[in-house]
Amino acid sequence: MGLSYLVYPGAHHTRFHHVLGCAFLMQKAVEILRVKNIEISEREEEALTIAILLHDIGHGPFSHALEHSFIQGVGHEQVSLMFMELLNDEFDGALSLAIEIFKGDYHRGFMNQLISGQLDMDRLDYLKRDSFYSGVAEGNVNVERLITMLNVKDDKLVVEFKGIYSVEKFIMARRFMYWQVYLHKTGIVAEKVMIKILERARELSLNGENLYCSNTLKVFLETTIDQANFDTSILNTFSKLDDYDVMSALKAWCDHKDKILSYLCDSVVNRRLPKIEMRNEDFEEQYIEKIRQQVKKKLDVTEKELDFLVYHGSVANKAYDPDKEVINIIYKNGDQKDIINASDSASIQALSMTVRKYYLCYPKKLL
Repeated sequence: MGLSYLVYPGAHHTRFHHVLGCAFLMQKAVEILRVKNIEISEREEEALTIAILLHDIGHGPFSHALEHSFIQGVGHEQVSLMFMELLNDEFDGALSLAIEIFKGDYHRGFMNQLISGQLDMDRLDYLKRDSFYSGVAEGNVNVERLITMLNVKDDKLVVEFKGIYSVEKFIMARRFMYWQVYLHKTGIVAEKVMIKILERARELSLNGENLYCSNTLKVFLETTIDQANFDTSILNTFSKLDDYDVMSALKAWCDHKDKILSYLCDSVVNRRLPKIEMRNEDFEEQYIEKIRQQVKKKLDVTEKELDFLVYHGSVANKAYDPDKEVINIIYKNGDQKDIINASDSASIQALSMTVRKYYLCYPKKLL
């Protein structure tokens, strides 16, 4: 959950907890589908379990918050796949089917939907788990009911009509969790500060500054890593990188002579985060420039340094994305309808629209 613990102190659970839960739910889903005469072999069950256990192994420190801060332009799904392929070599091809399902290349399409779909085991676990640990009750979904209502028709996952209200609740829960937890404004500003810290640290390192940090983190500060040079050696180094490498560096950099780096690190370590404004419409250029000039004058920084102190952008969420994949409700007569058409709730239609919010961050010292 990145830096959500700054808002919700209980949100300290790990991705390891999450994938164990996903594997448990996957076994439940396989069991339910077999009861409904959907043939799933022992080999396929093992592959599904392996795939869901490893689906997030490519995440680095602080999860989504720093996804592209260490390896430029390479998503965690691609890194996960690289880890799986290395493990497949180590285990003499035992992960081949899991990889095929994970990539969506297996001929039984519903299996990939169980790994990465609108109603996959990943979402079912993290919504319930994150809701519990953060204390945001609106995110709690009836996972057991949803899994019990799953079925397969024409090689696609469907939900039996009796489960339609559970699906509605699931979609609503995603909306609540994104805007109350994952995209909470304090979490957003904390994540942006972390990104700026690593940008500044890398800039200083590439200019010859010897920053105190672990040898593992040093590799990613002193080298720009992207698709072109991201090889097995870098992957092995990346596997050793975790939250502790980053936080120990931040604590040390709080006293660094570079005032920008020390200010940013102090913001996170001592919970003195910048001010964040959020709006439904984008900020006017004149307003942003006014803030920039006030910060420049008050804190005596250069135009280039301003980019580390004043920044803006947007965040967006779509609780249900029918363009990517639909959640089909199946009736007793075999007819199927997208949840938008099957539901008598007008809110489901609205939740399939993208909601975008704009943010502007700047030092509280300005106030």
